[in-house]
This record gives sequence, C-alpha cells and structure tokens, in this order.
Amino acid sequence: MGAGTAGHVARSTVRPNSETTRRTPLRTILTTDDGVAIDSVYDPGAVVYDASRPSAGDLAFVVAHGFTGDVDKPHVRRVADALTRHGAVVTFSFRGHGASGGRSTVGDREVLDLAAAVRWARELGHARVATVGFSMGGSVVLRHAAVYGARGVGGEEVGGRGRDGAHTDAVVSVSAPARWYYRGTPRMRRLHWLVTRPEGRLVGRYGFRTRIQHRGWDPVPMSPAEAAAHIAPTPLLIVHGELDGYFPLDHPRMLAAAAGDHGELWLEPGMGHAEHAAADELLARIGDWAAGRAG
Repeated sequence: MGAGTAGHVARSTVRPNSETTRRTPLRTILTTDDGVAIDSVYDPGAVVYDASRPSAGDLAFVVAHGFTGDVDKPHVRRVADALTRHGAVVTFSFRGHGASGGRSTVGDREVLDLAAAVRWARELGHARVATVGFSMGGSVVLRHAAVYGARGVGGEEVGGRGRDGAHTDAVVSVSAPARWYYRGTPRMRRLHWLVTRPEGRLVGRYGFRTRIQHRGWDPVPMSPAEAAAHIAPTPLLIVHGELDGYFPLDHPRMLAAAAGDHGELWLEPGMGHAEHAAADELLARIGDWAAGRAG
C-alpha cells in the first residue's frame, strides 16, 4: 500500500452510533505518515452505543502492544477482549511486527503507527480515544501524547503532520521504561542482544516474527520521562508491577515524578511485566479509569 493520508481507509463504513450491541470486527491496513503499512483491527465492543450515554458509546481504546507482540498474539487479543467491555477497541501491529510493513525501531518511529491508529478510531466516529500501551508500547503512548498533545513537544523527531485527529484524550502506560538504554536486569541485557546484534535480529525475525532495523537512533528520541512531563492536561495513568523483571520500580517512580501532580501511579503487588502479567481485574480497572477520564 502506498503512502497516503494516515488512518484513511477506503470503505471503512463502520460507525459506532448503531443500536446494535456487537458487530463483526473490521480488519484493514493503515498507512502512516512515513508510508508504512500497519495491520489493524477494529472491534466495536460490547457497549450499547446510545447517544444519551456518551460516556460509554463514543469511547475507543487504542492498544499499543509490547516488543515482539502483534495484533494476533493471544495476550494482545486478551487485552482487547477485556477492554471491549468499556468501549470499542483498535489493535494494530507495530511496524516490523506480524503482518505490518517496515522494520521495528524499538519505540522511535512507532509513534507514527499509533497516530495512524488513533486517527482511524476517530474516522470511525469515536469522539473520545484512550491510548493504552504495554512495555515498548507504554513508552510509545507517552511520547505520542507529548508529540500530538496540546503542547506538541518533540514533533520534529518523527515528522508527523500535526495533531489533526491523532491526539489522545487519556493515556495509560503499563510496564514502561523511564529512560533509554537500560541494561540493569538480565532480561533487558538479553533484549539488547536481540536488537543490537546481527544474530539477535535473526532470532527476532524468525523466532518472534519481528523485523528489527539495524541502524541506531539518529536523533535519539526524547525519553519516556521527558515525554511524561509534557502530557498535561491530558489525563495520565502509570501502571507497573512490583515484580517486573525488566524495569525495576525506579522507572515508574521516575515517570510519576516527571508527570507531577497530573499523573496517577498504580504499583501492582504480585504483578510482573506487561500484557502477560496484567490480570483481568487490572484491565477492568484500567477500562473504568479511562472511561471516567477521557474527555
């Protein structure tokens, strides 16, 4: 698919103002501002779309998965299914993952993928959009909110075409790093091997269906903590497991400190890392939080 208007898809006629309670999911390819094809799925959800209840019917969640995930992975589908109890859900595969085009930049250009998915949710008629990201996706939702938010900080890094329907109304970042190049845990040292070594990238390609760009960042994007400082007034929730094996608790605390009084921090006892560790009860609380804060 060639470059075009991000998020614009021919014949995307599904609208959330029907009286029906459930419809067949819609799958399509979106095109980012830099011309990458992004495999995307829209699930209208189980909420009755009623104009008298805008707090439910007009809300869409856009889910940003973690590194090596994709739209068809069971753990991503489980998150999507849980959030459909609160609104419609858009899921997608980041560049270089699954059936999407391009190569993964491990959280840099992925901001453009998320922007295309948010625009699509709004084209489908949703007035309120909440972004929910996990691990790498958690860092992406933070940077996306800063770049496409009211302050528009850091947009020159990705070259996006401005707010233009790509802004979010609430942000949930789960299991995200606060700073780049962290190697303080064995799991993060293995991840760096996967990303930086040729043999690691082969494992990523054939073992995880993840195609990773071999070039380093130039320029280095603003860190998640820097982004968190520029998200206000958009509501922000930071969620982190106390047993996270990738990023210890100084990461969520650094994000919360950067966000100041504007950010809310949930430290979850017994929780590990990202989608695999997010219990259904936690996903329900995240859905409730977003439904009450977005817009």
